[in-house]
Amino acid sequence: MGRIAAADSVAVIGLGRFGRALALELMASGTEVLGIDASEDIVQDLNGQLSHVVMADSTKEDVLRQLSVHEFDRIVVAIGSDVQSSILTTSLLLSFRPQHLWAKAVNDAHGRILEQLGVQHVIYPEKEMGKRVAHLVRGSMQDYLEIGDDFALVKTKPSARFVGTPLGQLGIRAEHGVTVTAVKHAGERWTYTTADTVLAPDDVILVAGETRKAEAFGQLR
Repeated sequence: MGRIAAADSVAVIGLGRFGRALALELMASGTEVLGIDASEDIVQDLNGQLSHVVMADSTKEDVLRQLSVHEFDRIVVAIGSDVQSSILTTSLLLSFRPQHLWAKAVNDAHGRILEQLGVQHVIYPEKEMGKRVAHLVRGSMQDYLEIGDDFALVKTKPSARFVGTPLGQLGIRAEHGVTVTAVKHAGERWTYTTADTVLAPDDVILVAGETRKAEAFGQLR
């Protein structure tokens, strides 16, 4: 099998729930995807939905080379149910020296091994989603995204105290330590805010700031 694409292609190894969702989202954004999984049923189910999808044993170097995986600059190891296969596959891929390699970890111990192997990006989908949902459950936020160790973006509705007055007159950053970066007025598209932006009760806003402060601001009513 020859190389399927140039710089914009991604190889996704392991097409369970996380790998499948990732591969399909990449395809939806116009990125070519080579999907690899050991399950014939999974491969058949995704046939025609990815640029290429192949049933193969990713723990064998000759198989990966036959599939031209060594030519990919971006590779994601999304194997979750078999930690041994994840580690063996990741070890082989590291010998190819890809520019970017992401690997899914199912727990902290698995993640430590991946980090010790030299994986640049270790991801914990279940753990990260659990933390995200916990923040949403605690308050009235519509969405929450933590960026780095102590910075977050919060999607929420504005408190009544911030409605009807231009943002530049509210002193939100000085009082609450956050910035209202964007707004979506009812029936309109997202736009960046300015000092002259006036919020309405039905608006949705994006708030950026330290995690604790952004969350607290999202809970104001």
